Amino acid sequence: MHADGATGRRVRQARDDLGLTQEQLADRAGLSVGVVKKVERGGTCRIDTYHALAQALGLRTSQLFEQPSIAANLHAGDQVFSLMPLRQAISPPVDITGHPSLGDAGEEPNLPSLRQAVEALGTLYDRDDYAALGAALPGLIVSAHHAVAHFDSGSDRAAALSLRADVLLEAGRYLTQVRAYDLGHIALADAVRDAVAAGDATTAASGVYLQGWTLLRQGRLDEAERLSVATADRVEPRLSRATRADLGVWGRLLLRASSSAARNNRTSEARDMLRLARSAATALGRATATAPHSYGRFDSSSVALMGIENNMVVGRHDRVLALSARLPRGLELSSDNRHRHMLSVAYSQAKLRKTSEAFGVLQQLRASTPDWLQHQQLGRDTFRAARKGRRAALTREQRELGEFLRVT
Repeated sequence: MHADGATGRRVRQARDDLGLTQEQLADRAGLSVGVVKKVERGGTCRIDTYHALAQALGLRTSQLFEQPSIAANLHAGDQVFSLMPLRQAISPPVDITGHPSLGDAGEEPNLPSLRQAVEALGTLYDRDDYAALGAALPGLIVSAHHAVAHFDSGSDRAAALSLRADVLLEAGRYLTQVRAYDLGHIALADAVRDAVAAGDATTAASGVYLQGWTLLRQGRLDEAERLSVATADRVEPRLSRATRADLGVWGRLLLRASSSAARNNRTSEARDMLRLARSAATALGRATATAPHSYGRFDSSSVALMGIENNMVVGRHDRVLALSARLPRGLELSSDNRHRHMLSVAYSQAKLRKTSEAFGVLQQLRASTPDWLQHQQLGRDTFRAARKGRRAALTREQRELGEFLRVT
């Protein structure tokens, strides 16, 4: 994550205010003295490092940052040519008429056929087939643009807008997963606008939920929490009459707010949001709410897993393992939830010096979902923590795992 000299000055000032040496701050934060010195000199670190420092200093993580000055390389991600087809599809140039310049549309759009193609995207995401998903998205987005341009009124217009919203939600979710945050945010913001124009409040709220994920990944924790809470307040259903979709998107927004608050050292607020999410899960009973292109799945297991992850974030690693052990055997989870939970457990195992178990989980994830694992910063953090806690030299398999995760 980017941070300028002001962040380092804030860390140093807060440390001085508490009368701490750099060594004492490092010990409180569970970091090396070298990392503290690097931050105070204005060096760049991951959001998890800033979170640990803020927690040790009794601050919200967001208090360490200020608006960066505009610099020539602020949007260096624009030069990533591998995403050029998606960039061209999501953000096409606008011609003199004020409309996107998309080229010849060809034959009249076939909305049922396009809808079927969009539905297939969810399967690719669930399979962690990012190569196929990234290849399929640009053409479908352009086709959705043509459909919206072609149908200018009536039910077909609403259907075209809804279709484009769904494909842009899928694009935003994919781009956030592969860390192309700025482009992902554009896709998600446009998806919300399309859903609002189509009169689909549930899909619009789902787009807000995904925006919260993008903001969280960027370290924009205050915004992620504020946006999620405000939207959850607007869509809060009457529990006795709520549909599964109503409960699913409301519950997921509350989980996003809880996750953002936990990472921002607002533990009381994180617990409050988790409690409200639990009421949504209780109203669902044994049912599950699903939305294949946005929030995925929501039920009581989603709440339990977020509680475990929040404990990992604040460093309560014994609690993580205890809560994980209490999960019912045979609990049905989505692949993404299951994988994320496994990483949370592995990270806590590594921090508690249960290094063999942590390496074992990473090897299992590498075997079952390699594409997903390679995009997880928590996977790299887990490897580093396990390597640090291991007294013996790494085995050949563990060295190969580090190379796979690109850990130096």
